[in-house]
Amino acid sequence: MRRSLLAALLLSTGAAAANAYEIPAFARKYGVSCATCHAPIPRLNAAGEAFAANGFEFVPGEEPRDTINTGDPLLRLQNSLPLAVRYDAYITAISRRERGQVIADQQFPWVMKLLSGGQVANKISYYVYFLLTERGEVAGLEDAYVQFTDLGGSGVSVIAGQFQVSDPLFKRELRLEYEDYQAYRVRVGASPVDLTYDRGIMALYSPWSGADLAFEIVNGQGLNLGNADRQYDRDGSKNLALRVSQEVGPLRVGAFGYYGNERVGGAKNRVRVLGPDATIALGSKTELNLQLLRRWDSDPFLGGCSVANPCPGNRTAAFTTRVDAGLGELLFFPNGPAGRWTLVGLANYVDANAPVVSLRLGEQDTPVGFMDRYVTAGAGAHYLLRRNVRLLGETNWDFEMDQARLITGFSVGF
Repeated sequence: MRRSLLAALLLSTGAAAANAYEIPAFARKYGVSCATCHAPIPRLNAAGEAFAANGFEFVPGEEPRDTINTGDPLLRLQNSLPLAVRYDAYITAISRRERGQVIADQQFPWVMKLLSGGQVANKISYYVYFLLTERGEVAGLEDAYVQFTDLGGSGVSVIAGQFQVSDPLFKRELRLEYEDYQAYRVRVGASPVDLTYDRGIMALYSPWSGADLAFEIVNGQGLNLGNADRQYDRDGSKNLALRVSQEVGPLRVGAFGYYGNERVGGAKNRVRVLGPDATIALGSKTELNLQLLRRWDSDPFLGGCSVANPCPGNRTAAFTTRVDAGLGELLFFPNGPAGRWTLVGLANYVDANAPVVSLRLGEQDTPVGFMDRYVTAGAGAHYLLRRNVRLLGETNWDFEMDQARLITGFSVGF
């Protein structure tokens, strides 16, 4: 039991909660292998998800371990502050240059993170990571939250802080591929709303076996800076998200909905996102993940379109937009999930009824600054050199740019 649950601390904080990267400090603390709960790192298996959902404990409220005896029953202190580092480095090459790109690039490091997490008190845990560098910049905090597990014995857990809206779906930070889950990164016009990082509260509950509910209340502003009034939210409106899922044998199916309003001056944008998702286990060695989303915005440029300043498509007045997005991911484990090899395939699809989408991938450097389509497909092989050292090689094709990309690199946790 101990070995089957513990290594979840190595790479993740919550099953349906905000996602976390490797925390080898927990492996050092409990003396277990990453392979117990990861298949491979950073992907969680069922045991890892269960342990993480308990807030870094075998069962909620277990007997404290590795703590200082202060003699005060109201104080629980860990012997030391758990710290770990993740280091990702890549070499990329493209088949032809576009918009000033270079053919080959050495991205050392591409990401470097300082991570910490653990128990604060009985059924109260925390997780935080600081981006020491991301694409060459000190990016600051991303995941940063406190989790209250099994509130009042209700079975409901609550997370408060910074997390990704899409965490109850497929966790971006736990994916194996270099290419992102672009459906969650979609931004439309001047709206800051997407399904990545935001600030708010998430409630998690499993009403019966195989079922999961996640309800979120977020600002809808992303990780913006506080304003002159020391407030994060610019308009006072709170955005809501709900995800329901059910496991039936080798199939897990889910449905996701997001609703919010944005106001700037007299302009108002209503945002709606709906879509299904599914995970299908094809035997013991293959997994298929699918996500479809449709997003509607009523005025994504928030009243900013005018004759003097036309929006994309020469629009001079407010207009509605529709964006369809999806991803398909295939994972194959030649020697089973605990083996050292993993073969991956990932396809991304984004299609809008106007050039209004930003994925923050460089389209801002084009004259328009927005795109209406993004379609890619790729495949790769990953190999565990050590349990905390993963090597990768991938190839990806961008159908809109007629461009191939090759990636090789490694990810290390220590």
